[in-house]
Amino acid sequence: MKNAQMKNDWVETTLGELFFTTSGGTPSRKYKAYYEGTIPWVKSGELDKGLILDTEEKITEEAIKNSSAKKFPEGTLLIALYGATIGKLAFLGVEAATNQAICGIFENDNFNSKFLYNYLLFRKPKLISQGSGGAQPNISQTILKKLKIPLAPLPEQRAIVAKIEALFSDLDSGVADLKTAQAQLKIYRQAVLKKAFEGGRKVVSAQEVTRVISDGDHQAPPKATTGIPFIVISNIKKNKIDFTHTKFVPTEYFESLKETRRPQKGDVLYTVTGSFGIPAIVSSDKDFCFQRHIGLLRPNERISSEYLFYVLQSPDLFKQANEGATGTAQKTVSLKNLRNFKIPLCSLEEQRQIVKEIEARLSVCDEVEETIFQALEKAEALRQSILKKAFEGRLLSDEELAACRAEPDWVSAAELLEKN
Repeated sequence: MKNAQMKNDWVETTLGELFFTTSGGTPSRKYKAYYEGTIPWVKSGELDKGLILDTEEKITEEAIKNSSAKKFPEGTLLIALYGATIGKLAFLGVEAATNQAICGIFENDNFNSKFLYNYLLFRKPKLISQGSGGAQPNISQTILKKLKIPLAPLPEQRAIVAKIEALFSDLDSGVADLKTAQAQLKIYRQAVLKKAFEGGRKVVSAQEVTRVISDGDHQAPPKATTGIPFIVISNIKKNKIDFTHTKFVPTEYFESLKETRRPQKGDVLYTVTGSFGIPAIVSSDKDFCFQRHIGLLRPNERISSEYLFYVLQSPDLFKQANEGATGTAQKTVSLKNLRNFKIPLCSLEEQRQIVKEIEARLSVCDEVEETIFQALEKAEALRQSILKKAFEGRLLSDEELAACRAEPDWVSAAELLEKN
């Protein structure tokens, strides 16, 4: 391969030219004894630890002998090849084996492994975009080996890693503070809602204060490229209905639905499966329909939509939902459970006062939350900016580069590649 000349005399090569890579394997589950050994066996879900020192499962030498699993040395950089964890990275702090969803990138004395770790972190979006497999995208070793890598002199690699880590340390500290504030706001929000509905109010069932409690059509709806929006749980965000990315159903299908499954302005939707317990008010006359994992509550004259909306967000109502939910992998709040929810009720005038008080307090909370969200987005953008500068040779100052050249093991990147 002809290596392209880069800034600061770097050269461009490929990951496959610099590193030996191989994937792991899964010993047969038919033989229980294979999983009663002492050799750590890493699964892709464990790559969020950064440094792997122990694993959930351990296998035997016999398991390795009779499968495609193999032992990787301490210091190997691991990358998840497919599934929900695609692109995740971690170093081995001990000798270990992995499953086939993980590729091991072995150490190379001419290349700083942390430099590679940060470069792969930077190129993660590109790698994922190259992945195939639709719902379960995967990065093949072929894609990984063809990934272009900027090769810098070894002292410069070390200096870049040190600077990235110093900048990221400051960034991580700020992000941690923002996330703490975010968690405190969540606690405050729950405290406001808890206090709002405390007291000696009359308690009634949800069925007593609604005209309709239903859910979406249980049959798979026909698809269309245009027509009536069809929302799913992921369209309910921050207690609002988000129509920006929706599927569509034909108008004829929508019109064939029962009136109880066609939302009206003032109805309250309520997620009942998986991420259950999230209400959202229907705030317009826009026609749309929804999946069966969403419930619909249509208030009667005894309760306002806004009051019901906030009651459904209260800690007490979530506790009722959680205690009544059934299922294991995906808990579900049944319509029977929903209809039997115990709702604290007061006069419509009192409801208006309570809603006004809640909104006054939570509007400030919302503003602060939005500020925190924007700050977190800026922090992530800054992280990417730091990595971009690092791998374009623009992160180190002239003085820092001069110090690198003074290191006893300094040789040009081209010479380093020839030694490889």
